[in-house]
Amino acid sequence: MDVQAPASGDVTALLRSWRDGDPAALDLLVALVYDTLRQLAAQRLRSAGSAASTLQPTALVHEAFLRLVHGDIDWQSRAHFFAVASKTMRHVAIDHARRRGAGKRGGDVVRVDLTGAEIAAAGPAVEVLALDEALSRLEALDARQAKVVELRFFAGLSSDETAAVLDCSPATVERDWRTARAWLFRELEVRA
Repeated sequence: MDVQAPASGDVTALLRSWRDGDPAALDLLVALVYDTLRQLAAQRLRSAGSAASTLQPTALVHEAFLRLVHGDIDWQSRAHFFAVASKTMRHVAIDHARRRGAGKRGGDVVRVDLTGAEIAAAGPAVEVLALDEALSRLEALDARQAKVVELRFFAGLSSDETAAVLDCSPATVERDWRTARAWLFRELEVRA
């Protein structure tokens, strides 16, 4: 399912207006991107399996928006917005997993089925927290590959959409995606 993103010019113009102090621009921005972000959140939560059992797409988007609105971010473009939004959704999901697992030291660990997210063709389910740690290690090695994973897995963007956000070619995204998947699979397998 490909989600059609709002036009880049509209989002960029609204972000600039909001950054410049126009409160009405935020309302227009929310109206423009909300459905897209909610669809992306629903896709991610469906592929997350049991990790999604108590986190709903609406709650994920609302929590992400609250963090985005209250953050001090110098919005530059549509690409910047979706990159920050995907990272924020990742952090919301990780925080949710930590809260769920905190009650019973490992007894209620939230697991994510990464096969649905194409991280590995037939790999096992892994803990969402282990994925977060591995993704942080990948970010230290190759920031663009980590962003590709965030945008593909957490924001649910296609290769073409990810390429547009990162301002690179779809071939570069596909190459980074293959490399990052292999690296993450190996990291998660070694640490299991």
